[in-house]
This record gives sequence, structure tokens and C-alpha cells, in this order.
Amino acid sequence: MKLTLGQIADWIHAEGDFDSTALAQGYSIDSRTIGAGELFFAVRGERVDGHDYVEIALADGAVAAVVSMRWLKPATVDEGKLLRVPDEEDDCVLQSMQKLANRVRREWGKRIIGVTGSAGKTTTKECIAQVLSAKFHVLKSEGNLNNGFGMPLQLLKLEPEHEVAVIEMGMNHAGEIRALAKIAEPDWAVVSNVAPVHLEHFPDGIEGIARAKYELVEALPADGIVILNGDDERVASFGKGMRGRTVLYGTLPGLTVRAVEIEEAGLDGTRFRVGIVGRVQKIHLRLMGRHNVLNALAAVAVGLQSGIDLKDCCLALEQMRPTEKRGEVIEWHGAKIINDCYNSNPRALEAMVEALRKTKATRRIVIAGEMLELGPEGAALHRESGVAMAGMDIVVGVRGLAASLVEGAESEGVEAKFVETPEAAGEWLRENLREGDVVLMKASRGVRLEKALVGLETAEKSV
Repeated sequence: MKLTLGQIADWIHAEGDFDSTALAQGYSIDSRTIGAGELFFAVRGERVDGHDYVEIALADGAVAAVVSMRWLKPATVDEGKLLRVPDEEDDCVLQSMQKLANRVRREWGKRIIGVTGSAGKTTTKECIAQVLSAKFHVLKSEGNLNNGFGMPLQLLKLEPEHEVAVIEMGMNHAGEIRALAKIAEPDWAVVSNVAPVHLEHFPDGIEGIARAKYELVEALPADGIVILNGDDERVASFGKGMRGRTVLYGTLPGLTVRAVEIEEAGLDGTRFRVGIVGRVQKIHLRLMGRHNVLNALAAVAVGLQSGIDLKDCCLALEQMRPTEKRGEVIEWHGAKIINDCYNSNPRALEAMVEALRKTKATRRIVIAGEMLELGPEGAALHRESGVAMAGMDIVVGVRGLAASLVEGAESEGVEAKFVETPEAAGEWLRENLREGDVVLMKASRGVRLEKALVGLETAEKSV
């Protein structure tokens, strides 16, 4: 939302000699991508302090910078370009950005749909936005900007013309979603699933993760609507006591929005029928894997609750295609590479391996990178994931605990190999890939498995 510096200062209690009539065209915490006229928030992160980049941001066109009251600026920085905020806390600038995001959300005043889940929440968010766009002007979170830094920046993009917003909310510890919901104040909640992710931060295991996801439901207003995956027993239980404000989706009998006659077609996606009371609609979803059926059903449920016809919901979803590092297909020398390496966890990896089983191929190959933040059970979970790859032709584990994944695959008679780096995995691909092979690449974001594709100069995205 475009605001004057005076309005912003009033809302975040900032002081300074800045031009109160100057207009902030946007908001940023990254001096490398700052746009002309944007307001720079000098937030402190784990590895960098934004105050060190204020001068660069201003030189690159920032209208001003929000900084700590006690920051000692270099002589080259114009004091008239600074909004200073009280610094009782180390993250005072971040808190100011979050406070501004909440105020913008309240001034905007329309429906916000919060989306969370252990796996698939970004795709679910994309599906929901796709369906809602058939009727509304929608703001959606970009990529997976879903934490205390990224989510406020998304809310700050709200404009009067937006009719609904779909906001992704992630977490890796208890209380994080509660804090995000306090900023975003969602009206509706969508929960995709609960799975063993970020276990290192949850000593009580998956039950702790479930409670953390439930924080989104707890944050809803008295008339809030909750859309839940009815195939996930823990998630389905989140609707207890909601008195008719719960919509369950999935594949089980009796759910409000249900998929039936599911036919997986590998790289060509999935065909199925969506059933609601009194109606059934065919759909060909171009996203690979049975798990994406559930993501699509969540979007149908939201669309129906928003007054969109079932047929229009399905037509909108049929227009979706895989995005970069999220199931996109790359062709190389007659082989196909499924680049799904944006992130990974045991459940998501298993789902994509199952999708690979449904794909026609000369050889089915999995390049599986380490899955991070699994805690003390990490090695065992990797081994279980390897065992679940029985029937694959080749498995290559990349980095760290992926060695246990290789051991699990070998125990099932699968040809398997461990390499230390994504670059080594790329070298293996160049030397071993054959025409007719289909390769699944998946790993946690920190592994940067996409580096394995560097050097495949003739690679082209499949149409």
C-alpha cells in the first residue's frame, strides 16, 4: 500500500527530520533488490544487519530507511532520509515493519485466507489463488515468503483494489504461526496436513507440530471458516467445536469436497472427478502426483465457499502448470528431469516417488538430497525414505544424512550411490543419463540441489 512517510511514522511511532509528504512506493529489506521510491527496513537477521546496507539502499533510490533510534549513521548518510524507531528490543526495526503490516491489513479490511501445512502449502496457496482469480482481484504471497520477515512484506502489498488475499504461513517452532496470525489477522484458515517436519524443534514429535499448526485455527474470529484436509486425521480434528464453520476435503467418503476416480498419468498430471452434494465435475490437473489432488481440492473448497461455481473452480485449476523447482520438467538428451528441489521432507519425497512410479520411463532415477531439521530421528527417517524407494532403478543420495537414505534403498536391492555435493550429482547425471530416463530431483532448500543442473547447457523446459 502506498503511504506517505508521515503516515508510516505515525503508525510505527518513528521520529526524524524526513519529508513527511514523500510517498513510499513499496517496501524492502534487501538492498540488492531495492526499487526506486521504496522504503528500506534495516532489519537484523541471523547473519547480517540491515543497518550496514542503509547507505547502499538510499544510493539505489530508496525513498528513506527505517533504522534504530540509537544507530550511529555514517557521515555520508542523510539524516533527512531516516525514520528512527525506539530500540528497546534488538529487532525493533522488524517489529516496526510487522506493526505497519498489521495496520495496513486493518486499513484494507477485507478477507484474508491463511494457508499452512507441513507439506504442499505453497502449491495449495497457488491453487487457491488460481481459483479465486476467476472471480476476484487476488493478492497472494510470492514464492514461499511465509515467515516473520517475508509475510509482512506481502501484506504491505495490499491495495484497495484487492478483494481477497491468500497468505502462506510457515513455521519451524511453536508459537510462530500464532505470531504471524496476530499480524495478518486471517478470516479463513486452510490446513493441508501435519507431517514429521522441523522435528528438531519439537521434542514431543508430530503432536507438537499438530499443535503448532492449530495455532492458525485458534486465531480465527468467531465467524471464521476453516478448510481442512479430511484425509489427515489430526488436521480433520481441528474443526471440532466450529459449529458448521468447517469444510472438509479429501478422498474419504462423507467429506464435503471429495475426489473420486483418481487416475495418475505421471508427467501428464492427474485426472479425477470432484464431487460435492448433488454434483460431480471432471478435472485434468497438470500437476504431477496424487498429493496435488488434495492441494487442488482445498482450492475448490475455498472457491465454493467464496461463491464460485464448481465448474469454474475446476476450469481454473486446469490452467495451472508446474513452476520453477516445484515439479517443472526439463528435457535433456532424450531424458526428462523433474526439478522438484525447492524443498523436501519425508512425506513430500514419498509422494513424488509414488508419482514417479506412475510415469513411463526406461529407468526411474531419484536424486534425493538431505532433508534438514528432522532432529534426532533424522537418520532413521532418511533410511525409511530409502526403503520406500524399492522398485526405483537408481537412487543417488546427496549430502549428509542422505547416506542413510542410500543404505535404505540398497537394503531393498536398489542400485544406489552417495555423493557429497550437488555438483557431484550433476557430474553423475551428465555421465550416466540415458535417453528415456526420468529423473526426480528433490532436497531441502539448504542443499541447493538445483546446482546439479548447472552444466546441462542444452536443457530445455518441456512444453
